[in-house]
Formats: sequence, C-alpha cells, structure tokens
Amino acid sequence: MSAAPELTTPPLTSPLHERHLALGAKFAEFAGWDMPLQFPSGVLAEHQAVRTECGAFDVSHLGKVWVTGEGAAAFVNRCLANDLDRIGAGGAQYTLCLDESGGVVDDLIAYRFSDDQVFLIPNAANTAEVVRRLTEAAPEGVEVRNVHHGLAVIAVQGPESPRILEYLGLPHDHDYMTFREHLVDHHNVIVCRSGYTGETGYELVVPNEAAMDLWDGILVAGAPPCGLGARDTLRLEMGYPLHGQDLSLDITPVQARLNWAIGWDKPGFWGKAALEAERAEGPKRRLWGLEATGKGVPRAHMNVMDGDAVVGETTSGTHAPTLKKGVALALLDAAYKPGAALELDVRGRRLPVRVVKPPFTEATPK
Repeated sequence: MSAAPELTTPPLTSPLHERHLALGAKFAEFAGWDMPLQFPSGVLAEHQAVRTECGAFDVSHLGKVWVTGEGAAAFVNRCLANDLDRIGAGGAQYTLCLDESGGVVDDLIAYRFSDDQVFLIPNAANTAEVVRRLTEAAPEGVEVRNVHHGLAVIAVQGPESPRILEYLGLPHDHDYMTFREHLVDHHNVIVCRSGYTGETGYELVVPNEAAMDLWDGILVAGAPPCGLGARDTLRLEMGYPLHGQDLSLDITPVQARLNWAIGWDKPGFWGKAALEAERAEGPKRRLWGLEATGKGVPRAHMNVMDGDAVVGETTSGTHAPTLKKGVALALLDAAYKPGAALELDVRGRRLPVRVVKPPFTEATPK
C-alpha cells in the first residue's frame, strides 16, 4: 500500500498579487505568504530609488489586529512593553510583545485610536501567537479581532513620498509616528507616517477591495514598485532589527539595546520582572553593528572572532548599496564596544570588521 500523499498548504497571496505578476515580479515565501522579492529593475535599483526619490512596497503579509472595548488601550498597555500612555489618540508606537522570560514574541506597531480602540500591526509569522496571548488575557468587554486577511498594507517610502500622497489627495503633512484617516471611494484608508527604511514615508492600511486602485494610483504618481529584498537592505543599513533574526525568544530587548521601547516606569507588562533582573545584572551580550573593512559580504550566523576566540555571531548581514560595503548586526560578548576591531569567519576566510553603533547610513529627516 502506498503512503498517503503529504498535504501541503499553498502560500497565501496579497490582494495585489495579480498586479505583481503583471509587473514581472520575482516571488519568495515570507512567513507562508508568496510576496514579491524584487521587480525587473532589481534590488539595487529599488534600494536606490527609495534612498533618493521614492518607492512602493506591498507589505500586506503583515498582521492586522483590532483590540476594542472599554479600556482596550489600558489592557494593551498592561501586556505590551512600551508605554502606550506616552502617545495620545492618533499616535503610533513601536512596541514589543514579550514572554515571561523577557524573550521577544514579536515587535509590532500599535495605533492608538482612542482609550477604547487600538490597532496592532504584528509580523506575519507571529500574528496568530500575538492574538492568542491577547485573547487569553483580555478582560470581559475587550475583544481581540484578527483581521489579517481583510486589509492590505502599502508602504510608500523615500524623500519624495509626500509628493506621491499629495498627488493622490491623501494626508501627508502629519508628524512622524502619527496617523490620519481618509475616505477613498467610500473606503477608509489609514495613513501612518512610518516605515522600515529610515526615509520619510507612509504606511497605508486599506481594505482589500480598494487596494488595487490605490496601488495603481501610487505607481501612476511616480513611485516604482519595490520588493522585500530592497526593504531588507534598506532596514539593515538603518540597523533596524528583524524578528526571527535580530530579535527572538532567545534575544531580549535589553540585549538588542531596545531599552527606549520599554515602559520601565509602568506598573507591569509581560516579561517585566525578567527584564528588570537582566538590566540590573547587565546583559552578557549586546547587539551591535559591524562594518566590513575588507572585501566581503557578511551573512547571518557567521562567527565573530577576536583572534582564535569566538566572541559573537552575526544575526543579519548584507552588502549595503549606499555604503558599497558589507554590514551586519551581531550579538557580541558584552565586553566589546564600538570601535573594536574584530573578524568574521566567512567560510574559513577572515573578513576584518569594525564594531559600530547603527545606523550605518544617514536617512532623510522624518
């Protein structure tokens, strides 16, 4: 008797998938989603477009979660690490969902609509787990709704991005990490001045049924399509961490130097006791940047060497198109600080590197 065929789940696709196919995108799987890695222009051209003018990214694989009901903001603030009371209605905040050991379940953006309404954008791979944890902890009267598949997210990034939004009649002159709502053909679009590239930019949250028209308008206005390959090189030049590599259940925010994203003065949040203990003792390792001072491209999971001693490991690495050199993020023994000269073991060859504090390059003002 032959074995039963193994059942596989096809990857999920964005509401803009047909548009990407028509544009000749090359696809890759991201957390179970088939998303554009690059378009025919290529990663380097897309990276350069965002640094000098603008580009449009489909990031609809990101999660979308509503937390609503009386005291919803206070509830979220008791759970997530940053202090949501630092912002008011219309503000957005980078925050962290931790486990009790202080490890990072996910990093996410919280949009505060009111005391009774908060919108969360977690990473695609972690959305279900964030929803599970919040749902189990939610008091009576607070509802946690996973709307992952009903909304698209389009990021317009680069110094020319305000012009793109102005052309489309969308709000564009609000402050960094704030959002506005705007009706487009009777569909509500959330326009947040935020992004993952270090450039002036916006993230637009739009119902699926309105996503194609909005995407088409952005491209007509002059923003070329960009894939997630360029998004990764852009974020790494800025030293922004990627969950699953630079943050994880085994890498705490204290180790990742994200103390600024912790509401230390709050009465409590998930993982607070563990983080306070690690902070008081001092972490045994820290996340720093590495700049190659020789020819070579760092990648994740390379040993960092001081002579014959292994003193750390890279968590992310790439060739930085703006700098035209290799850069990486690495967890290093706590004794090592910016300025230290070390080496990477690149398949048996030594690549000299210098420890630096990111960002690796400057971006346009927010």
